[in-house]
Amino acid sequence: MFQGKNFLKEIDFTKDQLLYLIDFAIHLKKLKQQNIAHHYLTDKNIALIFEKTSTRTRAAFTVAAQDLGAHVEFLGPHDIQLGKKESISDTAKVLGAMFDGIEFRGFKQSDVQILAKESGVPVWNGLTDAWHPTQMLADFMTIKEHFGTLQNINLVYVGDGRNNVANSLLVTAAILGVNVTIVSPEALQPTKEIQNLARDLAMKSRSKITIRCDVDAVEKADVIYTDVWVSMGEEDQTKARIKALLPYQINRAMTDKIINKDFVFMHCLPSFHDLNTTVMKEIKWEYNLNELEVTDEIFNSEHSIVFQQSENRMHTIKAVMAATLGNLFIPKV
Repeated sequence: MFQGKNFLKEIDFTKDQLLYLIDFAIHLKKLKQQNIAHHYLTDKNIALIFEKTSTRTRAAFTVAAQDLGAHVEFLGPHDIQLGKKESISDTAKVLGAMFDGIEFRGFKQSDVQILAKESGVPVWNGLTDAWHPTQMLADFMTIKEHFGTLQNINLVYVGDGRNNVANSLLVTAAILGVNVTIVSPEALQPTKEIQNLARDLAMKSRSKITIRCDVDAVEKADVIYTDVWVSMGEEDQTKARIKALLPYQINRAMTDKIINKDFVFMHCLPSFHDLNTTVMKEIKWEYNLNELEVTDEIFNSEHSIVFQQSENRMHTIKAVMAATLGNLFIPKV
């Protein structure tokens, strides 16, 4: 079902396939917790290409590959000629001849598509400006672990609605049948193309898709989710973005609107919930703010499951690599 396939974007997979990967990740998590070996990638060689910096994606791919018995080589922006002295196509052919699988975290979705087409080995998207599929598996795994199901769950995303995380949440929720609401200023809502894609997928899964500007839309949330307001490469837009999104900060006043008092808070991280302890102190000084997209109170509250969500990046990435490249039988889960 998965052998030899790439993992480039969520819409390449069916609901059943995504659910399988989530359940397989839950199974692998239990094996790790019980110290049971699961070397599906014994002696495989994995290349990790990073154009963008990372904490969770790099750590998750590295530990997941090692747990599976693979050898890992990190290739940062100053380590290889990707897209500089050498075309992406040529690099793909070189690496495909040496490695058994390739992870790519970078800017252009077209770049990861070329790697997949030309390398001849499974390629996994660790993040592009368009999609963040490994994050989605971790997010919906975490929701399933917490609630025991994905059925009848209402997910509300608040903030910058036209970034890769919002796009992926909207589309993946539509595939899986999770009700999803995007709450953003009109100028920062998902493109009509993404909205239409999600609505078409929701017709099949019976998911409810809602796009709104008003923060009262959080009232039906079981899960409230946000992301940073300024993505990598957009730092020149910081001032305008803060001005537009301050009314969308997740704080106590907003969460008091939520009817379900057992709601959970999620964030893909990193988070600017305490500007006194981040490299973003210049924002605090210039704008007289202590917090951006979420207050420290909510981030560290009993509702927050962000670190469970973060850990699950490793387990879901492990499931993807094992399913697409594993040299042993992948069990039913």
